[in-house]
Amino acid sequence: MRKADIGLALILLVLAVLVAWESLQLDIGWGLNGPKGGFFPFWLAVGLALCCLVILVQAFRSTSPTLRQPLIRPGGWVPLLKVAAPATAMVALIEMIGLYPAAALYIGFYMRWIGKHHWLLVLAVSVGVPLGSYMIFDKWFLIPMPKGWWGEHLSL
Repeated sequence: MRKADIGLALILLVLAVLVAWESLQLDIGWGLNGPKGGFFPFWLAVGLALCCLVILVQAFRSTSPTLRQPLIRPGGWVPLLKVAAPATAMVALIEMIGLYPAAALYIGFYMRWIGKHHWLLVLAVSVGVPLGSYMIFDKWFLIPMPKGWWGEHLSL
């Protein structure tokens, strides 16, 4: 567990430094109309870097026996893959069929396979959530979400 804490903290620390560096290129000051383009990303990166440093200090100073345990115990990969595989498939499907159909398939598959819910509930939620999201984002807020290769040609 200690190696995972240290490794992830270092990766996120590098990411925080990169975001802060790029934010400085956008100007992190305050203008007449409010914050400049790099203000929020810079301070979020500073916060992330501070959290990473705290994690690193804790990982190096702690003598807790739980830090000696592996990150994933034997047999722990199965539940992890049950979550990761459908999520990865959904992300891959977004480009082909769009966000809403991919979300409907993901929710339906996940509810039935992992949750073992009844088909009527699976159908209601897996259709209702993407439909509600479509109405909120695409119709009301006018924020277009990925439509996929074939969805760009549909006018809903």
